[in-house]
Amino acid sequence: MDSITHTLMGLTVYGTVKKKDIDPKVKKSIFVASAVGSQIPDIDMILQLTEKGRLMYQMWHRGVSHSLIMAPIWALVIYAICYLIWKVKDKMIFCIALLSVFLHIGFDSLNTWGTGIFEPFASTRVSLGLIPIVDVVIWVIMLIGLIFTKVKKSYPKYKIWRIVWIVIFIHVAIQSVQGQIIHNEAKLFYEKSAISASFVPWNFSIIGKNGDTVEIYSKTVWTEKKKIQILHSKEETDLTPLFAENLKAEVLAQWSPFVVIIEDQNKLGIYDPRFYRNGSSFLFEYVEKK
Repeated sequence: MDSITHTLMGLTVYGTVKKKDIDPKVKKSIFVASAVGSQIPDIDMILQLTEKGRLMYQMWHRGVSHSLIMAPIWALVIYAICYLIWKVKDKMIFCIALLSVFLHIGFDSLNTWGTGIFEPFASTRVSLGLIPIVDVVIWVIMLIGLIFTKVKKSYPKYKIWRIVWIVIFIHVAIQSVQGQIIHNEAKLFYEKSAISASFVPWNFSIIGKNGDTVEIYSKTVWTEKKKIQILHSKEETDLTPLFAENLKAEVLAQWSPFVVIIEDQNKLGIYDPRFYRNGSSFLFEYVEKK
C-alpha cells in the first residue's frame, strides 16, 4: 500500500483502543506504537539498502524488512523506544505495535508489488495482486468512520473504529475472493499467470503467458474478458550479459512471476508485464548493446 494508507491504518488501529482510564503516558506510547508500527517496515527506503547490501531502488523495496520474522523485532524496537521516552511498561504497547506491523506486511502482500514475506529463509516474493496499491474503498470506509465519530458523539469512538476495521476486512475478503476466482480461471488457459487489481473495485487485469506469448486482459466475475494487449517474449535469449551489467535486471527476473524479454540491435532487456501501460512497463531494465 502507499504511505498515506499505511498512516491512516495506523491511526485507525489507535482509534480502536479503549482509552478510558489509561495512563496518559501509556496512551502516548500506544499512539506511537500504532503510528510507527504502520510505517516501520518501509525503513528500507530510508536506509537505501537492500538485504543484499546493494543500493536500494523502489523495484526491490519490501524485502527482509517486510518479512514475518521481522514483525516481532520491529514491535520490540518500538516498545523499547516508548519505554526510553516515557518509562512505562504495558504489554498493550507491544501488541499494538505488532498488530500495526502485521497489517502493513499483510496488506503489502495483497497488492501487485508484493513483499519478501519469507525472507531471509526464501527469496520468493509474495505479490497476490488482489487489492490495488491505493485502495480508494478503504479510504472511503475510513472517512465514513471519521464522519460517524463527529456526528455520533455519544457513541464510543473506539467501537466505531472497530466497526470500520470489520468493514475493511469484509471489503478485502470480497475483493480477494473475486480475484482468486478470476485467477483460477486463468490458470486453466495459461502456463503462467498473474493478477493485478484495478483501482476500480472488483476489476482485475489478468496477465497470462504461454510459451513466448503474453496476453493481458481485463475481467470481472460478471463480465467476459476484454483483451488489452498481446506481447511477445524472446525466450531463447541469453540474459547473462544483461545480469552481468545490470543488477536491477537480475532482481527483477527473480522477483517477478515472469518477465517479457526483448532484444533488438540496440537493447537487451526484460520487463514485468503486470505494470505494462501505454506501450511500456514501469519495471523495465535493459542494457545498451555495444
